[in-house]
Amino acid sequence: MRTQELVNKIKGIQTLESIKSALNVDRARAIYLVYRLKRKGYVKTQYTSDKKRVYHISPENVLGGTSYVDIINKYSPIKLSSSEVHKIHGRVPSIEETLVYSVKTRKIRYILAALVLYRKVKNWSELYRLAKENNLVREIGALYDVARKKVGKVRRMEKRFINHALPKEDESYRFVIQHLQSKDFQNIENRWRVHVPFNENDLEDYKK
Repeated sequence: MRTQELVNKIKGIQTLESIKSALNVDRARAIYLVYRLKRKGYVKTQYTSDKKRVYHISPENVLGGTSYVDIINKYSPIKLSSSEVHKIHGRVPSIEETLVYSVKTRKIRYILAALVLYRKVKNWSELYRLAKENNLVREIGALYDVARKKVGKVRRMEKRFINHALPKEDESYRFVIQHLQSKDFQNIENRWRVHVPFNENDLEDYKK
């Protein structure tokens, strides 16, 4: 099987078991094929929260550079795969930039996976600036409160961010993802006047 054909068949987040199934091969053959693609630069190896090895297989890996998905997958127990990964060349995206990107996608899995990045935020001024530029200040604030409550090991948000970000009483509610709201985080929703798009059971990966 030619390399490009092989990559197209198994691109994305894979395990040895899923590769065996997709290609109908045994374990030894699957290991060899991963090794072959890895030598050519198509494979990045990562580990889940329970130490399970997973492979991110993509033509983009050969080109080098770093994507927002790479940053999220580096830290998160929830692994992402995308056929539209955009590599950034010449610099590594900041944690703050990656957080704002995840909310801009309006995709629930991206947002869930990126909650762990709140542990890594060091430049709250930069996060506020980027959130304000994208009209996402309250959304970033609400998701921070969820992360602080459920992800753990999240540093306190700077008071200056909170003071500038909290809404006035007459401001209307916003949706992070249109029409989705939480049954479990209503206090956070009321504080930020933002509807959180998931419930506690969606955060099971952070308990492992």
